[in-house]
Amino acid sequence: MPDVPFSCPCGEIKGTLHGATPTSGNHVRCYCSACRAAVLYTTGVDVEDRGVELYQTTPDKISFEQGQENLAVFSFSPKKLLRYRASCCGAPLFTMLPTPKFALAGVMTDLLADKTAIGPVAMEAFVPQPDGSSKHTSVVRLYGGTMWRALVARITGRWKQTPFFDIATGKPVAEIYVPTPEERARLPL
Repeated sequence: MPDVPFSCPCGEIKGTLHGATPTSGNHVRCYCSACRAAVLYTTGVDVEDRGVELYQTTPDKISFEQGQENLAVFSFSPKKLLRYRASCCGAPLFTMLPTPKFALAGVMTDLLADKTAIGPVAMEAFVPQPDGSSKHTSVVRLYGGTMWRALVARITGRWKQTPFFDIATGKPVAEIYVPTPEERARLPL
């Protein structure tokens, strides 16, 4: 399975996504307002209706060669997804649940040196519908693959191999910042 280098745009944070294939993770395009807001919050660019591309895998598949101290964490609410960004250049990097016990890491695919290893987008989440609702495509693969990988990581103990949490405390490696109501008011949440 191929290892794919990644880096933030300024190059201060560098690492490797290990074992990246179309079947070892989910290449997802997400249209939810929170993903859109996270990109807008970190970059100032609104992805509008293009969606945000992520590769969902387990945290043990991610390692850092340099710049891990530049990870910053924010969340739109203390109990919602954690969003890791680069403190050096502000780029969005990763998303995950607020606990290391459910092994899930979404890697922003724009960081990857070569996206061909993960294949094309295989599923979409929160796709806007004409009636104002949303739907997912490839639901079984989206949720089934995520749940299966997390379960295997839990059973084998791989969930403890995470560069994003201090396992002894269960807390992220950086203090979680929750945007102020004023900052949130400018976002499509």
